Amino acid sequence: MKTITFAVPCYNSAEYMDKCIESLLACGDDVEVLIVDDGSTKDDTPAKADEWERRCPGIVRAIHQENGGHGAAVNTGLSNATGRYFKVVDSDDWLDAQAMERVMRYLRLQMELKDPTDLVIANYVYEKVFEGTRTVMRYKNVFPVEQEFTWDEVGTFSPSQYLLMHSVIYRTDLLRDMGLELPRHCFYVDNIFVYVPLPQVRTMYYFDVDMYRYFIGREGQSVNESVMMGRIDQQLRITRVMIDAVDVMGIEQKRLRHYMENYLAMMMCICSVFLRMRNTPVDEQKREDIWNYLRDADAALYRRIRSNVLNVGTNLPTEVGRRAGLGGYHIAQKIFKFN
Repeated sequence: MKTITFAVPCYNSAEYMDKCIESLLACGDDVEVLIVDDGSTKDDTPAKADEWERRCPGIVRAIHQENGGHGAAVNTGLSNATGRYFKVVDSDDWLDAQAMERVMRYLRLQMELKDPTDLVIANYVYEKVFEGTRTVMRYKNVFPVEQEFTWDEVGTFSPSQYLLMHSVIYRTDLLRDMGLELPRHCFYVDNIFVYVPLPQVRTMYYFDVDMYRYFIGREGQSVNESVMMGRIDQQLRITRVMIDAVDVMGIEQKRLRHYMENYLAMMMCICSVFLRMRNTPVDEQKREDIWNYLRDADAALYRRIRSNVLNVGTNLPTEVGRRAGLGGYHIAQKIFKFN
């Protein structure tokens, strides 16, 4: 068994995938790199994937599939993984070598244990391309540093602090045992990946190191404001999946329940804000529909999320509410880092 499987979803990624893969290979010979070519046709991504497998047999595997979107590529990576741990690394991102030395040392120790840690967490760094800024997202105010802990020992997240796909490494069998499967042909599936499994997580370990690096602000990126407005139906789809997948009010651990509630409140805020920014009768109906969907699923959770600070102003009626929604937008912008 490998220590960790890195799943690398690739879609026309030939221009930048090499840097990503090189950063993963630097982690050692006990890693597995699954390059999932998700139906690339516009460049030589398929050939590059095959060449990496030829150069690194036993470490790199190239998997080719019909296009199914980011979620389908993650699903394929998870179903083919042989590592005890599983991490998704997007093909235009990379991992920091010094940070991974410490993370890998810990993961290798877990290979010897009967009950290895369920979730390993580290910082991520994003660089805004057009602003020339660099921001590190840390969790040392929330998690104990370099010691195993449970949800009872977790502190308070700030409004801009959430676990993202960038910051997490799951125990592979945890994801498999719960039957995690992400939607096909849909953006924003990473929200499901860092939300739905959390009630299954018993133990965690946090490194205050800057592990994951990625750029943000490229034209056409999925968290670009104009793109998000155009894909609002996919945001709504993901939010419904999250509502259905977890009984938030039934979670016994108080701090986990509070975190899950706040995360879902953020998702509802994003939906409401962008629908109000689009400002059409159809979009207003969609906004009412998503809130009714939450109310019908869990009336108590609906009341709590509706009264959350992110959503109070966002859902006021008429033009007053729409303008208040712009205030919520700025909060959401800080959280999601879109432009």
